[in-house]
Amino acid sequence: MDNRKVITYKDELNDEFSTAVIEARTIDGDYIYDRHGPVRAFTRFFWYRMIATPLAYLYVKCSLHQRSVGREKLKPFRKTGVYLYGNHTQAVGDPLTPNVFCFPKRVSFIVHPNNVSMPVLGRINPSLGAIPLPDTREAYRNFTECIAGRIRNGHAVVIYPEAHIWPYYTKIRPFPDGSFGYPAKDGSPVFSFVNTYQERKHRRKPRMTTYIDGPFYPDMELPLKQRRKKLRDEVYAQMCRRAALSNVEVIRYIKDNS
Repeated sequence: MDNRKVITYKDELNDEFSTAVIEARTIDGDYIYDRHGPVRAFTRFFWYRMIATPLAYLYVKCSLHQRSVGREKLKPFRKTGVYLYGNHTQAVGDPLTPNVFCFPKRVSFIVHPNNVSMPVLGRINPSLGAIPLPDTREAYRNFTECIAGRIRNGHAVVIYPEAHIWPYYTKIRPFPDGSFGYPAKDGSPVFSFVNTYQERKHRRKPRMTTYIDGPFYPDMELPLKQRRKKLRDEVYAQMCRRAALSNVEVIRYIKDNS
């Protein structure tokens, strides 16, 4: 008997299977991406290093049974800003796993405004590295300046190009090349990471194995649009190769062609 949960989908690009229901705030020109000063610095250190980092390690290792393959590829870039592109398969784990395999590098995340709209956690998430997508042109200028500043400061900027959470999905959904415009413009190194799932004997919950690959670099001799697409295609192909290493399907996804 097949006891796997089944989810039916129609659109790989836009279907969302997260259960969270949040009314997103508008990210306009008044939204402050980076607050400065000693109080803000202490707040970031407290939430990020003293609270979030140890909790992330405990959750990722004890709940997801995660192990990393390829962490050594990041070591030469400890003081260099990089972009990380990963598959989006865990509502709680995805904001935490990169903090574990990137440690001690600080990690920032490009996120949906939902992540800064919650009553309590929404105020904390910016200290944990959340960079919400902008809603207006003025906010977009502040957004891009924030990303550039994080890269200059040696952060890992994490992007989930699939955009929508599909829990435990074992393939890579097609995604556009728009989010590759950041490294295509500034020439920063790019890494991919893919969370795969392996069967554990006598356990229903699988082990998560994260494969890290790179660096990939944009071909700066090409026009921007072409270099963005080429970079996306290289990363996508590698992510698909790694996704094939999953050997268990916790949730079965079936396309509705009606």
